[in-house]
Amino acid sequence: MAARTAPGVRLLPNAITVLAMCAGLSAVQFALHGNYGAVLASIFAAAILDSLDGRIARLLDATSKMGAELDSLSDAIAFGVAPALVLYHWKLGEDANRIGWIFALVFAVCMILRLARFNTLLDDTEQPPYAKEFFVGVPAPAGGMLALLPMIVWLEFDRAEGWWTNQIVVMVWTVAVAALLISRIPTLSVKTVRVPPNMVVPVLVGVTMLAAAVVTYPIAALGVSLIVYLCHIPYAVRRKHWLANHPEAWDVPPRERRAIRSQARRLGLRPPLRRRVAGMARRVRMGGRRVEDGEQLHTDWQSYLPQEQHPHVIGPLPKRRSWRRIGLRRTPRPPRDRG
Repeated sequence: MAARTAPGVRLLPNAITVLAMCAGLSAVQFALHGNYGAVLASIFAAAILDSLDGRIARLLDATSKMGAELDSLSDAIAFGVAPALVLYHWKLGEDANRIGWIFALVFAVCMILRLARFNTLLDDTEQPPYAKEFFVGVPAPAGGMLALLPMIVWLEFDRAEGWWTNQIVVMVWTVAVAALLISRIPTLSVKTVRVPPNMVVPVLVGVTMLAAAVVTYPIAALGVSLIVYLCHIPYAVRRKHWLANHPEAWDVPPRERRAIRSQARRLGLRPPLRRRVAGMARRVRMGGRRVEDGEQLHTDWQSYLPQEQHPHVIGPLPKRRSWRRIGLRRTPRPPRDRG
């Protein structure tokens, strides 16, 4: 019989979640006093605490419905409401511009919608096995930090004014990050990352160098990390697309997936023909002219049929499409006997 977790230990994950919420709200108080360096430190601390509470709850077998709801509420405040208020106090509400408040509201609402969708996807049992390796859209901690990227650049250049501090640029950037939050763009989930045994030492060296950079140049290191995170999105999209088209790689380790990709490239394998035909079918254009009710319109694929099989077509037939358009290959003709 498994031993039950002590009540005090079960309270620890929820306490960490509350600390993350307090760190996010403290960022607003620091912004009101003009201490924007402390603002970044508070939201970054909230992101670190948010990444720890779930892992600790699973390690201690202390997961609960209340903890899940509290975690979503903490994320909404620390990474949605707090960055929106900070941005409004910093630039969006500059010169008593009431339009800036609309952009702050849009960001906060998109963050809450993103968290609501995340909670509903947790109960979806029909997702493919590879779905756990990706987030749908940018996760809440990354979105909260990305929204503050113009402020990070501003602090790194000793609060120098430039195009990155222009009010319109900040508005557009806020809406762009809000769109990434509620988008269907896949992003990698670090929860499923597995470090191979032969890469443990290099990874530890890299972590040491990253820690040294954060201690020496904290704001610059944070800005570069956010830019690198944005650059990884095309790779995540490509990786998910490849997994969706290769079910044989769903249940294998990443090393074997790389072997499958390299073998496919070496052999020159292509996706099945039906996908190309389906793609061609989506690009079919309607030809001929409009006809009366009860009759049919002419389409490009009908040009491959004999005339007697489509007598309903009115007007001249369009020019025949090439066999390459539907992914077919021409059968080589046998050589003629010249004897």
